[in-house]
Parts: sequence; C-alpha cells; structure tokens
Amino acid sequence: MAAFVTLKNENLPVVHEQNPAMMAYNIEFAEVTGGTFWKAYTPGQIAGTEEFKVDASGGITAAYKDLMQVYPPINLYDEKLRRLAKEFGPGWVRVSGTWATKTYYDLDNTTGGKVPEGYLNVLTRDQWIGVLDFVKAVDAKLLVSVSACPGVYGTDSAPVPAWTPVEAEKLFRFSKEYGVPISASEFVNEPNMLSETGFPKGYTAADHARDQKIYQQWLKENYPDCLYVGPCSVGSEGKMGKSGGVEVLVGDTCTTYDLMGEDPAPLDVFSYHYYNGVSERLAGAIPSMHWLEEDAATEEYLDVAIACARAYGPLRDKYCPGGEMWVTESGDAGGGGDTWASTYLDVIRTLNEAGGFSRETRGVIFHNTLAASDYAYLDRVSHDPRPNYFAVLLWTKLMGTTVFDTMEPIREGAHVYAQSRADGKDGIVYLVVNNSLTDTTRVELPAEAARYTLEGKDGKPRAAVMTLNGKDLVLGEDGSLPAMEPVMEAAGTVELPPLSCTFFVL
Repeated sequence: MAAFVTLKNENLPVVHEQNPAMMAYNIEFAEVTGGTFWKAYTPGQIAGTEEFKVDASGGITAAYKDLMQVYPPINLYDEKLRRLAKEFGPGWVRVSGTWATKTYYDLDNTTGGKVPEGYLNVLTRDQWIGVLDFVKAVDAKLLVSVSACPGVYGTDSAPVPAWTPVEAEKLFRFSKEYGVPISASEFVNEPNMLSETGFPKGYTAADHARDQKIYQQWLKENYPDCLYVGPCSVGSEGKMGKSGGVEVLVGDTCTTYDLMGEDPAPLDVFSYHYYNGVSERLAGAIPSMHWLEEDAATEEYLDVAIACARAYGPLRDKYCPGGEMWVTESGDAGGGGDTWASTYLDVIRTLNEAGGFSRETRGVIFHNTLAASDYAYLDRVSHDPRPNYFAVLLWTKLMGTTVFDTMEPIREGAHVYAQSRADGKDGIVYLVVNNSLTDTTRVELPAEAARYTLEGKDGKPRAAVMTLNGKDLVLGEDGSLPAMEPVMEAAGTVELPPLSCTFFVL
C-alpha cells in the first residue's frame, strides 16, 4: 500500500542542533603505508550477474588469501582526489584502522624500509607528510589512533606491561611542528577485538582500561587541545540487528564496560563502529551476520544503524555525559562492503542512516572509506564518484544543523527526516526515503518546493550510476561535477517512485 506523507513548512518541534561536520570519512592506514586490504569485486559480481564464492570451510583466516590483496600507497596529492574530497566542505578525516595499531613511525627515515621487530609495517616521513598536506588541502581536521602492538610494549606475551607513548609522541610532535596538529584521537581501532586488533598475546580488557587512562593523561598533559575519543569498539551489548548484528563476532570477548574499567576518566567524545553485518567475503564463515540483497531496503535492515545509536546512547551518557557520539567507522558491511555497496542500492541505507542518526543524537559519521574497497565514496583507481558520494554531497549542501521532529512515524515508504537549510535561509529541508520496492509515496507539499529525487539509473537498484531528477550523476569530460539542480514543484501532491530518496527544500 502506498504511503502518504504531509510536509509542513513551519511549527515543527526542534530536536537539537547537529554537528555541522556530521558527514566525514576514513582513510585507512593501510592505504597510507601500502598494504593488504579487501580484494575488489568483479564487474559481474557488482552487477549481481556473477556469484561471489570463497571457500570458507577453513575459517576466516584461511580464506583471507582469496579475500585480500596488496595495494601500493594511495597518492594523496592526486588533484582529482583532493578536489572531490574538498567538495564536502570543512570537516573531519580519520586515518586509522587495524593496520594503524601495528605501525612503526619512521619519521626520521632510519629503518631503511625494514620493519622493526614487534611491528607489522612502517610509516615513512613522506607518507605522513602526504596525510598532513591532504588534510590541510581539503580544509579538514585530523583524527587518528596510535600504535599499540608488541613492538610498543616490548613483549608479545602476558602479563602485558603498561603502554608507553614511545611511538605516539613522534606522530603528535611531528604533526604539530608541521603545522597540522592532530585534533582528535582514539587510543586504538576496535580494541574489543583484542588479539585481532594487534595487541600483544594475552592482552585483556583490563589492560585496555589501564592503558586508555594512561593515554588520556598523556594527551591531557602534552596535547590538551586534542579531543580524546573512545572507546572505538565494534558491537556492544547484543541489541543491534539481525542475529545480533556485528556484535556476534565480538560478543564472547569483552564489552564496552570491560574496556572502560571501574574508574575511567571521562571521554571528550564517545565513539563506536557500525556495520549492518558482514559482506559476501565473510558470509561463508559467519553466515548469520550477512544480509541478502533482497533485504537491503527492508525495515529491519534499515533500522540497524539507528538501533546502534540507541543502544550506545546510554553508554555515551555514562562515559561522556552531555557529549557527542561519533561513528568512527560506518558502512553497509564489514569486509569491504557487499557486492552492491558501490551501487545505488546502498544509497537507501546511507541516507537513512544520516537522517536517523541525526535525529537520534548529535555527532559525526565517518564513512568507511574515501577511496578504498567497494564501500568507498570514490573508485580506488579512477577516483570516479560512486552513488553514495553524490548522495552525501547533496546532504552536506542542503541539510542545515537544526534537526526537527517531522511528526511522521517511520514506516515502509515513508522514512521522513527534516533539518534547517544549509544555505542559512529560513525554511526546512526534508529527506523522504521511499524504501518500498513496488509502491510510490504520495507527498503533500504546503508550498512551492525544490525537489531533488535520486534513483538508480533505468530503475535498477544495483545501478552503478545514480540519477538526479532523471539525469545521470557522472563527472563531465573535463572532470567537473554535474550540475545538481532541482525541479520546482508547486504546492500540492507529488508522487515519489519506489526505491527513491528525495530532498525537498521549502
């Protein structure tokens, strides 16, 4: 049955003021240094015409040889990459990932490329300057996590001694002296994965609680302007989605409470990671955590991101009273994204996450990633924008910071969100997500409105190209962005097609 929505252009209750830089992104540390990351899907797998198969009978670790490949360092001086990233406006860039936990910072060029004992890889001076130059060029602030592997601790066995800032000090000092200070930091990436994170063998949640306090104190004494963000966990108390969601993977290791310990210092920002589940790459080993394509627009699927925010809210209130929540990794599926992550189909989830999260809480969403693997905003090789890039670009250019209660319940065909206008003019911007596969949504407009309707090209959910009001969103021959112009609608009823996302500017 078609949904019917009535929009208003006045007297909507205000929920809160949102962070103006809510939409951010990650650059994986493995991209910076070069290293292993998820092997790209084939064009047929992305289109859904070729089945993705990996032998997972030996478990995830054994299957990695077919799932990963070695990539060279990303060129952060690439003009196209910088230009497209800068379009998002002032914001945040996170440089982290599990790779970061295992990295030696060779900022004085003394290793000759040889990895010191206890580390997995080396960050060179030029590579880190590339990061700092990129952050400055795109008018961003930098969030990092630091090294905490056996090389830092001087051991790979229990009991594990206290963490020391031997590596972190090099990174922070160099960045500050270069003129691009680190503005926010998490201790490590996904600490509740414990040994998988990169900690020494035998490392426990109690060790993390101790080390996090040491790190916080070190930051406070030496870099007081740097926000401490944590605990950067993935999964929590078993409340977040199909078959428990991603937290199934870590549910038997430790909880956020374990990571924080009995007497934690207050956080400046509470952080967590959200993925709806795992991609086809990992589905063979943990099938209960994988969603099928036909479920990717369902109410259950779309609620996972918002359920994560609701579940983590009480933890934020406990450990960071009155503070923001940052999703420092966000994407459709852990393991580099589903086969449809680079297509229009994931725009439904992405924009619904943005609208629902913004209504639920104040904070920042760091999309994983800018240009690595299939869930990235940009193709890794060509840097051509994928549908999610244009969707988020529209969000940043249209949605302001005042969040309103639309007074419309979330239901199939009518996920309705509203915020002030980003251009500062009086008015309201609505986002209406019609997630129905078959039915149109009827929208009653109270006045003339600018309409921006997004769909998969030729009506295909897995289209590699997205349309705006029927026109392809692709770069021009000279690399220029397409004109993203609205169509004007008079007051009255407008019908929105199935599986579409529409912004109305009133």
